[in-house]
Amino acid sequence: MIARRIAVPSQGQFVTVRRRRYVVLDVVQGQVPQAIHQPGSLNHPDSGQHLMTFSSVEDDALGEELQVIWEIEPGAKIIEKDALPEPAGFDAPARLDTFLNAVRWGAASSANIRELQAPFRSGIDIEDYQLEPLRRAIQMPRANLLIADDVGLGKTIEAGLVCQELIIRHRARKILVVCPAALQVQWRDQMRDKFGL
Repeated sequence: MIARRIAVPSQGQFVTVRRRRYVVLDVVQGQVPQAIHQPGSLNHPDSGQHLMTFSSVEDDALGEELQVIWEIEPGAKIIEKDALPEPAGFDAPARLDTFLNAVRWGAASSANIRELQAPFRSGIDIEDYQLEPLRRAIQMPRANLLIADDVGLGKTIEAGLVCQELIIRHRARKILVVCPAALQVQWRDQMRDKFGL
């Protein structure tokens, strides 16, 4: 049986892995992690496989790293260099304005600490006082807040805004909510439906 030769990306190239785009950070040939190695399999350290380290270039996961073995990763492919597209005409002014706003909003969270993104990306009506915990959280080097308002004033909304903003700014990857067992479903549903977390 003749082994199929697979093109291996080099450092700095763009690839598509698990339906997401990454840039190659590191390529190590023939060193497969012990957890993946099985005696007698193709995963032997001398098998010529490549352990790849990638960094995400997707907007919602910028900088997240991933390690895979290139030869056995299903659907992995190199993004080949393409020429610039040929212009076919001008966009409508409203469409161009929408695009420019999207670029500004996407860059605001990393460029300007005073610009808030979470209130515009959440599906809720916000009261002015609910932005105060968010304002305080982004000014702290390490967000450490106790939100304790009266019943019905929006503690869940305030916490969700803080969580969403920290994730947008890449200051947090995961959020742990500790609550009574009877409230787990309510917190899960509200974080998912209102904030997309």
